[in-house]
Amino acid sequence: MQEPYGKIEGLTADCSALSWRTADGKHLWGRNFDSDRLPENSRVTFVPKGTVYRISDWETSRCAAYAALGIGLPTWPDRPILYEGINQMGLMGGQLLYREFAKYPSASRPGTQPLQPPLAVYHVLAQCADVEQAATLLEKDVTLVGEPLWGMVPPLHWAFSDRSGETLVVEPDATGLHLHRNTLGVLTNSPGYPWHRLHLLNFAGLRDLDHDAPDWDGQVIPACFSGSGAQGLPGDWSAPARFVRLCFLKRYAVPGRNEEQGVMRMLRLFESAAFPLGAVRLAEGGFPAAPDRLPVYDYTLYTSVMCAESLRFYWTTYENPQVQYIDLGGLQDRTQPLHWPLSTHPDLICRTADGAVP
Repeated sequence: MQEPYGKIEGLTADCSALSWRTADGKHLWGRNFDSDRLPENSRVTFVPKGTVYRISDWETSRCAAYAALGIGLPTWPDRPILYEGINQMGLMGGQLLYREFAKYPSASRPGTQPLQPPLAVYHVLAQCADVEQAATLLEKDVTLVGEPLWGMVPPLHWAFSDRSGETLVVEPDATGLHLHRNTLGVLTNSPGYPWHRLHLLNFAGLRDLDHDAPDWDGQVIPACFSGSGAQGLPGDWSAPARFVRLCFLKRYAVPGRNEEQGVMRMLRLFESAAFPLGAVRLAEGGFPAAPDRLPVYDYTLYTSVMCAESLRFYWTTYENPQVQYIDLGGLQDRTQPLHWPLSTHPDLICRTADGAVP
């Protein structure tokens, strides 16, 4: 049987996640998916309530309490994989790469069930109504184990958010599983969340307001550009730099008045952390090196945003910035899985015949 990840060896992904709130109280969570390619057969995927599935190679089947919608792999019916998603109760979240830091025990703790890391997002969305239940499940009911699924154990950490506005960050390392509550609502990649939070002290002087004209020993130099309040904001695509930029934008960016405006403005925020194709070349790419093979790059393959209140799942792709969405609320009575393509081809709109105003 074909492995749903396709050529899984060497697969890399460096992602960014953010929670935000609109002026009228809608709660949004989203992420950039940055990699050299998507796992083969990835789709926008609806998994209905009542789905029978497993969370490890050894466990007996269980039944999903909630319907879920996100981007993932529909190839393996009894073990759905979602990279991120939302459930019918408004719980949202996803997985991000946590390389060099993620560590999993080889066996589950007494009284818990083993959970293979790629299955964690769907399992939490299938069984939990909110962040509180997600924390309880991960802390008391399961153990994330280092057992390969389709030949690999991906190094991951997770973020989950809900209608309360809280974002939970989940990180497994050599000292155990760490659940960070009431976080800043931002997550990128390694190092861990506490390091990124402390690192913000290096940027305490950042602000949205321009600085006054500087006085250099009596010589006043009038400002000739805007944006000086953010001087020192890191501009590269490393995880620490992306974390700082998203924290700055979450603090100062003007939120949307409603969901539609909030989603569009959140997508703009994600552009500041997105990888342009060609900017991040892989020294050891996901494909074998060959003289006639083009260079391999990490880039932002897609961006997704979801709303806890409306249960809509929005996304754009690198080649097609047209915003698309699926409404989970209109699917809750469905009993069979559904799948949609990401629609990565450009969707250009010609306005020539629309009637120009002289």
